[in-house]
Amino acid sequence: MKAAILKTLNTPLVIEQISDPSAGTGEVIVDVVAAPVLSYAQDVFSGERNYPIALPIVPGCGAIGRVRTVGPDATQLQPGDWVFCDPTVRARDDALMPDIVLQGWSARGEGGKKLQRFYHDGPFAEQIRVPTENAVRIGNIDPADAARWCALNTLLVPYGGLLASDLRAGEILLVSGATGNFGSACVAVALAMGARCVVTPGRNARALEDLARRFGERVRTVVLSGDEATDRERMQRAAPGPVDCVMDLMPPSVPATTVRAAVMAVRPYGRVVLMGGVGMLGGSGLEIPYPWLMRNDITLRGKWMYPTQAVTLMTGLIRGGLLNLGHFEVTTFALGEANEAVTHAAVNGGPFQMTVICPAH
Repeated sequence: MKAAILKTLNTPLVIEQISDPSAGTGEVIVDVVAAPVLSYAQDVFSGERNYPIALPIVPGCGAIGRVRTVGPDATQLQPGDWVFCDPTVRARDDALMPDIVLQGWSARGEGGKKLQRFYHDGPFAEQIRVPTENAVRIGNIDPADAARWCALNTLLVPYGGLLASDLRAGEILLVSGATGNFGSACVAVALAMGARCVVTPGRNARALEDLARRFGERVRTVVLSGDEATDRERMQRAAPGPVDCVMDLMPPSVPATTVRAAVMAVRPYGRVVLMGGVGMLGGSGLEIPYPWLMRNDITLRGKWMYPTQAVTLMTGLIRGGLLNLGHFEVTTFALGEANEAVTHAAVNGGPFQMTVICPAH
């Protein structure tokens, strides 16, 4: 099969013929129809983001495809099924604390590195081998729509946080980082789940206007000033009632004060879920006051990625007409144009923008 290979950091991907993968017990071979290119792929491939990846590697993170071959233990999957190849691979030998790897992308800890050596290559190829549970059926789709279904890759991340927050229909959500790629997707998903209103703070006025245009009166935009107390008051005032839940999806470059302004806008007995990157580049931590957290009975939790059932549930939101993939603008590239795709993604990674490699082109 043909694949795009990263052989060394800070060099272009090389398009080569490699051996077709084969399926063993607990595995599935999928013909890749569409694979999203993450906006920061260029930073990973250059080494600017110090991701623990063993080279050479066929990179990529998630894909839409059709099942080619199933292992002997598969009971439901059939050749020809349309599936989302979930990149979140969990080790099977510790249900309580499984090691996790993003196939073709990154690993966590020594256990993750060990798992990555086996589930190594990603979807920048004509075929991919994935664990059986990671080939999740999405129902029949028009092949021409496969690239747009790659939006699952973006939507699922904030969906994992919203499921962890126990967001309920009729509640008010505040999305910290709403003008970013994952933050804007979070707004769309929360509204699909029945949120009464989503408060969307940010500094990018144009992006805020776009959210209001797309989703109407259920979105309440707030232009941030940079002053923590002022911004918290503006967020609370913009909401039609007490803020039930806060989702933080801010990138590592954002100061902790911006995140804390949103976190502490939540009502007493409210919930906060942290999915962003504050502190990852050094600097101050979040430093939430202990008395405020305790006396207001705040539920605070971190969340990375999403549970295994999230793909099926989100497919239901899309099939039910509650979540519209038409919000996403898609630019596609052939596999032989993988380097051009990476360059394009780096400068076109805004809200509701997708760059996709389609190996069959």
